[in-house]
Amino acid sequence: MTMKARPKTRATASAVGAVRPVSEKTLKRHVSGWIILDKPHGMSSTQAVGKLRWLYNAEKAGHAGTLDPLATGLLPVALGEATKTVPFVQGGGKRYRFTLEWGSATSTDDREGEVVARSDVRPTGEQVRAVLPAFTGTILQRPPAFSAIKVAGERAYDLARAGEAVDLAPRPVTISELTLLSHSSEASDFEMACEKGTYVRALARDLAEALGTRGHVAALRRIAVAGFTEADALQLDAIAADDDRDRLLRPVAVALRHLPELRVGPDEAALLRNGNPVLLRGANAPIEIAEAWASLHGQAVAIGAVRAGHFQPTRVLRP
Repeated sequence: MTMKARPKTRATASAVGAVRPVSEKTLKRHVSGWIILDKPHGMSSTQAVGKLRWLYNAEKAGHAGTLDPLATGLLPVALGEATKTVPFVQGGGKRYRFTLEWGSATSTDDREGEVVARSDVRPTGEQVRAVLPAFTGTILQRPPAFSAIKVAGERAYDLARAGEAVDLAPRPVTISELTLLSHSSEASDFEMACEKGTYVRALARDLAEALGTRGHVAALRRIAVAGFTEADALQLDAIAADDDRDRLLRPVAVALRHLPELRVGPDEAALLRNGNPVLLRGANAPIEIAEAWASLHGQAVAIGAVRAGHFQPTRVLRP
């Protein structure tokens, strides 16, 4: 009979003095907040989150918006209770700078894929600028085959890696700005602002095809997301070297700054954290708000809605 290995434990004293084993899993820290990471080239978003979770010994961690290993730039990482606010950052606007290399299409629409088509056509700068208006506003975009979109329950990139043909339907995306920064016969640099769901790799592919050639993303950097800019970003090495790295954490509430804030007292905060609605008092108390957050001394307590003068929590946040 095979004996199952037991999880590593260590003994701790209980309140009555007895010694009891505690699994190492319980030794994770209850630490919450946001780190705006400047993700380095060659590291996946999952690897970056894992590294930060390890550095902080955090109970849980997640990120708000995947960056491919090829890409660098802003990756908002949530620790602890901040993971409950990820959708509010993930849904925010994004800004990128990218380099489009002319003359070859790849299987992944970036430099990491195999070349699948070539063209000798090289557009002029004037020709590039002329097509940009067709790619701004709300447009239909066909996502890359190598993407996380699910097809019949499977990730598209898993199907593509297995050699299966992946033909994803075009979907609406919004690109509010698209500017040509520099141009040469071999490559062009662009800056763009877009909303959630936009694929820069697909944009580069489609730009090249609209100009009668082929192209792919050779470099990509996210320079802003959900109101955060490069001035907010921290290098991974700097975080690792800081002996007091908790001071680098931004509060959980930073993800909610675009929503109305409702200040409550200690008694109301206790009710909300137990999932109970509270009556909002005062002459200026709102009657109806679709989405808001409640705070106690500036700390996020709950996210919810105001209905008939009552704040009803949908997500509660531990202190």
